[in-house]
Amino acid sequence: MLEIGADNSNPGDLIKDVNEDTFMTDVVEASQEVPVIVDFWAPWCGPCKTLGPMLEKAVLASKGAVRMVKVNIDDNQEIAAQLRVQSIPTVFAFHKGQPIDGFQGALPNSEIDAFVGKVVETGGVDASGGLSDALDSAEEMLAEGAAGDAAQVFSAIIEEDDQNVKAYSGLARAKLSLDDIEGAEAVLNGVPAEISENSEIDAVFAKISLARQTLAVGPLLELEAAVTSNPTDSKARFEYSQALYAADKLAEAVAQLLELFRNDPDWNDGAAKIQLFTIFDALEANDPIVLNGRRKLSSMIFA
Repeated sequence: MLEIGADNSNPGDLIKDVNEDTFMTDVVEASQEVPVIVDFWAPWCGPCKTLGPMLEKAVLASKGAVRMVKVNIDDNQEIAAQLRVQSIPTVFAFHKGQPIDGFQGALPNSEIDAFVGKVVETGGVDASGGLSDALDSAEEMLAEGAAGDAAQVFSAIIEEDDQNVKAYSGLARAKLSLDDIEGAEAVLNGVPAEISENSEIDAVFAKISLARQTLAVGPLLELEAAVTSNPTDSKARFEYSQALYAADKLAEAVAQLLELFRNDPDWNDGAAKIQLFTIFDALEANDPIVLNGRRKLSSMIFA
């Protein structure tokens, strides 16, 4: 197995309960070295029981780049009063002895991860255990056409961190580059449920859908000739757009679908619009093809 990084941190050092006697040491002084997240909770607080474990998971995933302490406000009312905690759950992040960020109430897992990630960045520590560099290397391999090598690195990253969305996305894209559509789909079907609802995962699913279509696409020149000879043949234009996509002529494929939608928007239950959205999902949101295509489609829909 490719050894990328290891988490040698002790969970008992990263997450602990504190009281009024230890708050200064475990929060104010400790935050001089690494950011400390403070979770104010109480046993009777329902949302606290949901938020706490999610915070702990995100902190443990940081591999020591941030620590967490838990303060039971029933037993430590003076601390809560000093920090003006009016409702729970309340969370503060301390760095260099001062509170730098915080929030109240329960948050979804994605926002918790973003909060912890922001705190980690404040501390200037690489929480990936070297995985960020490995991801960059794998993406570079994939861009240079070494999909097999990239797949090995992405797989190794997943072994180290099975919650790494970018690694799953990269591995599936590498499989697609190797014309292994089934393998790419299997990778995404193996993504843990808690990270499966992600735009990067959705993008690769869209790529897989488009890749399946290209398996049955006809010759590009023949389809182009069919559209030229009969511009009102919606089926031929749709298949021509598929052939263009398969030939990596993405802008041309989108242009043909837009023309189909303009002339025959209801053809095949709105297949042109559905296909356009699939292509948009497969590309980066800021890709000029996406931005231009969405603008033109919107102008037709709302004309």
